[in-house]
Amino acid sequence: MSIRLYVGNLSRDLQRQDFEGMFAAYNDDLVSVKLISDKKTGKCRGFGFVTVKTEEKADEIVAQLNGQMLEDSPLKVEKALPRTKADSETDSQTSSSVSSSGSGKRAKGNNNSRKASSSPAPAAAAAQPDPRWADKLEKLKEMLAAQTTVS
Repeated sequence: MSIRLYVGNLSRDLQRQDFEGMFAAYNDDLVSVKLISDKKTGKCRGFGFVTVKTEEKADEIVAQLNGQMLEDSPLKVEKALPRTKADSETDSQTSSSVSSSGSGKRAKGNNNSRKASSSPAPAAAAAQPDPRWADKLEKLKEMLAAQTTVS
């Protein structure tokens, strides 16, 4: 199963070739490398995604590259959160696929997903806590409930 990594804190002037070059040492283990760019200006939006073939290689890349300096700023490399439906629709913005067979697949999606929608997002989806902090949030809720009943 492939693992998607988030790469953040990138310079706005970073070029796609430079971004791909950061991961050249891992070329055999990569599925795709995507630098997200602004549609109007074509400049980097400050982040990108790298898809790796195995979880072990993903952990290795995170350990080696997280915090490394690139153009005077430390990289932020971590496992990406699971995709939402909106993410998969905008996935076809800027991508470069890297694979041994050379046949990269792009997500089929609606490129008009950035336009304002007339209906707001469902309240249930907006109220979900970040899964990385859900257990700590639950503990905080319990502690708060215990404080209010004692007082």
